Amino acid sequence: MKKYTSASTFKSDRHSVVTIGTFDGVHIGHSAILKRLVETGKKEDLDSVVLTFFPHPRMVLQQHSEISLLNTIEERAQLLEKTGLEHLVIHQFTHAFSRLTALEYVRDILVNGLKAKKIIIGYDHRFGRNRTANIENLKEFGLTYGFEVEEISAKELDDVTISSTKIRNALNAGDIETANSYLGYNYLLTGDIEKGKALGRTINYPTANLKLKEKYKLIPKNGVYVVASIIEGKKIYGITSIGTNPTVGGKKRTIETHFLNFNKDLYGEEITIEFLKHIRDEETFDSIEELRQEIEKDEKKAIQFLNQRE
Repeated sequence: MKKYTSASTFKSDRHSVVTIGTFDGVHIGHSAILKRLVETGKKEDLDSVVLTFFPHPRMVLQQHSEISLLNTIEERAQLLEKTGLEHLVIHQFTHAFSRLTALEYVRDILVNGLKAKKIIIGYDHRFGRNRTANIENLKEFGLTYGFEVEEISAKELDDVTISSTKIRNALNAGDIETANSYLGYNYLLTGDIEKGKALGRTINYPTANLKLKEKYKLIPKNGVYVVASIIEGKKIYGITSIGTNPTVGGKKRTIETHFLNFNKDLYGEEITIEFLKHIRDEETFDSIEELRQEIEKDEKKAIQFLNQRE
């Protein structure tokens, strides 16, 4: 798969079949649309192209609104590549771009930029300045510029919406198993390991503090989870605690992982953790010793879960 930072940098000797969207999560609800895109490309000898935007339009047009996404833009690209897609265009969304008229958008981005011969799009798709144009307008432009418009059914779009909603709700409730079932893969967080307060070392449970690079990435509900990471080429399991460490009067939300059967300095390294199971919600204990005993129970539950998976 080839990646491009704008429609103007797209290069191909063939015409293309294009679909447009955020594709946040690249989850099972998206699979039918992406499969159709790739199959259409092969069948009709067209390049398969996904046009997506970054930053998310709401980050630009509604800067004070908090938005949480299931994927970073890098994760989205990696997941889309697995679908067999040939070209991914991550077009920068700016205020200037939002001011393009429907004609300018179709002519400059879709036709001249992406060489679109076919566009697969939802019936409720809106585009152009103030999102005033719809799919009927797109079909009219198709007659002028020589491209076909294929409409994605309401059911398929409902599948996307339902999946996205259920994934977000599940993650916000700590229900990792449900989230993973709708994603079709394990939910993950990626970041750099930074120095923490080293409290874990004092109770014989050293932790790696994960600092996310992107503030917009959705973090699951505070609590304790079984996770997996690839470290030095090996799969390492661990227990991740998300929360504010209320037992010691913490205020800042942190993501701390105690890796099982692994004890190495990871400071400064980039680590990805995959969420496998929720063990319990965040709790406040009366003493550090009570906290230590609870972590010991968490570890036993994690090992039991992992043994059952084997």
